[in-house]
Amino acid sequence: MLSPALEKTQTQPQWVKSLLSPDVLAPIIVGLVLLTLWELAVRLTDTPHYILPGPILILQTLGRDWPTLLPSWFVTMKIAFTALALATASGLLVAILFAQSKWIERSFFPYAVLLQTTPIVAVAPLIIIWLRDNTFAALVVCAWIVAFFPIVSNTVLGLNSVDPSLANLFKLNKANRWQTLWHLRLPTSLPYFLAGLRISGGLALIGAVVAEFVAGTGGTQSGLAYQILMAGYNLQIPRMFAALLLITVSGIAIFALLSALSNYLLKDWHASAMKHEN
Repeated sequence: MLSPALEKTQTQPQWVKSLLSPDVLAPIIVGLVLLTLWELAVRLTDTPHYILPGPILILQTLGRDWPTLLPSWFVTMKIAFTALALATASGLLVAILFAQSKWIERSFFPYAVLLQTTPIVAVAPLIIIWLRDNTFAALVVCAWIVAFFPIVSNTVLGLNSVDPSLANLFKLNKANRWQTLWHLRLPTSLPYFLAGLRISGGLALIGAVVAEFVAGTGGTQSGLAYQILMAGYNLQIPRMFAALLLITVSGIAIFALLSALSNYLLKDWHASAMKHEN
């Protein structure tokens, strides 16, 4: 007979078990310990809040300035998600095009690398000048440049990682190019594509914030970067940390959302997402 505690554990919903798993509890405990040490260090050393505010003051500032920070958060997230959607669509299409011919890949892949290696801070002013009539489009283009390459690179790797025996089987059955792409290459590349998507999610947010810094947009269309700049100019350091906290939490949420999507799509057939006993 099972003990009452064990019976209660076995009847808990799956989402409760996930929240109580060591993978979730361990980082939460570490985070709470670090925040406690941070708060104690600030209080014991009597550090002025304009140099380093404690976590409690940052949370109080976040609550007090929420009506100001929330519209800016919406602007930044709108830029990041628009850039991520464009990077996903364009990156997938370009990767499929590269996979059709080694000559196409050899000819154009270096230019995709060029986008990745060009510092966005250096090209953002040019993009903003070229698209000066549409600041939102300029910021999206800057964020797209940062988020584009991981999807292309990972998806191309996945499309080229087809099992040779399966590729020969498709040839023996006289499958045409598109049948091979749809039924073999794309399913094989899905884990690689999703890994690139998780990376691009965070990079799109970083690209949006960096583009806002360079553009220095203000008014109702200002994002969190503008709030950070203004807080720095006015020595409102707690508000600066509150805006940084919003960006950090948003980045973690995007990564968690894309990881959940990846696990959902791969859990039944790919080893990276399947649960093992050991």
